[in-house]
Amino acid sequence: MITGRRPKARLGSLLAALAITGGALLSGLPAHADEPSAGAAAGKEAPRVDLVLDVSGSMRATDIQGKSRIAVAQQSLNEVIDALPAETEFGIRTLGANYPGDDKAQGCQDTKQLFPVGKTNKTEAKTAVATLRPTGWTPIGLALRGAAQDLGKGETTRRVVLITDGEDSCAPPDPCDVARELAAQGIHLVVDTLGLAHDDKTRQQLLCIANATGGTYTDVRTQEQLTDKVKQLVDRSNDTYAVTPVKTAGTDKCESAPVLTPGVYSDREKFSEHRVYRVPVKAGQELRASVSVALDRAVARDYGVLLQATSATGQELVRGTDAGSGRTDVISAGLRWSADDSKGYATATPSASASGKPETTVCLVVSNSLAGQPGVQADPGLPLELTVDLTAASPAPDGPAMGLGHGWILLLVLTLAGLITGLLFGWIARWRIAVWQEN
Repeated sequence: MITGRRPKARLGSLLAALAITGGALLSGLPAHADEPSAGAAAGKEAPRVDLVLDVSGSMRATDIQGKSRIAVAQQSLNEVIDALPAETEFGIRTLGANYPGDDKAQGCQDTKQLFPVGKTNKTEAKTAVATLRPTGWTPIGLALRGAAQDLGKGETTRRVVLITDGEDSCAPPDPCDVARELAAQGIHLVVDTLGLAHDDKTRQQLLCIANATGGTYTDVRTQEQLTDKVKQLVDRSNDTYAVTPVKTAGTDKCESAPVLTPGVYSDREKFSEHRVYRVPVKAGQELRASVSVALDRAVARDYGVLLQATSATGQELVRGTDAGSGRTDVISAGLRWSADDSKGYATATPSASASGKPETTVCLVVSNSLAGQPGVQADPGLPLELTVDLTAASPAPDGPAMGLGHGWILLLVLTLAGLITGLLFGWIARWRIAVWQEN
């Protein structure tokens, strides 16, 4: 569950469009080809997001661009609500917003649904947000349980977005234990965490919550960053709700790798690791695949992700790469390959499919050059999303219909266009000089 700042093109969206007809985004992974296709059970449920906002007393602090933390959160939420997609069911839950007293036992029960998850009346939602004032304690664990109840159960992924400026002050229940508990229930719940404070204890707790559910953690420094990040997470829920990912576990060798059929898959990959998966490709088929790796913790600069298609003997067939800019929390790569691309070279190990048609085993290898910043935990691995599709083989990308994209024809068209443009501008310039001399 893949990610600073909002990417110009969402994690994996464009690549997933290449990989699966209909543009399903990556969000999970499968184990074997005989399992149901990842999108088979995708229902008609709307994407559901519950935003959990910390309104405890510490949110009064004025350390974000000269504004209080609560004011920054309220302004960001207003912008997020205005930009909500029509199909998204959105709700808001608060913690520490209602009890102003000193009784910790009572204050640690203070979590309440501010706006129910459903089709959003934007005016009512923004009015409710505007009434919030920093008040009490920080019962994060209890609020997460409440958010899971707000979202309900279903076949598609539900997303909780937690915004807080501190660690839980009410444990038990410990919020990390609650996150593990929710993940173990198999209710397709992802928790993304955003921290407005930057102390190590808060950061570690929020990382733990996100890691337990396959979510992401973001260290927020500005109002713009908070707004962009929450919008990105809402958009991600909107992109992925139609497909429930299937979990899988890649291996380090092709011969022992899981066999994938068309679908959306999820896995985790450690820093600088290789994960291998197998895809049988029949004659006349084209393999399209894309991968996204979520940067859910602080990583060192200068990194990249590589997606390779190789033969069963290790010969590279095609690759796709992407280098990290440090401006997004997702890095993606994609590729396409068919047997026709081989131009007669022996590339993969053929076998006979059940239908008797020749079949090639293609190994998909996902690699990364990521390294964690000092003190960052390596386990669990980074969330990885893989999309696989098989379609009828199509012309190479450099050879579209009508032949216009072929090099010589395109060069001729551009040359003629340049010549005509040059002659036209030259004639206009001479005419203007002649008029100027006459006058």
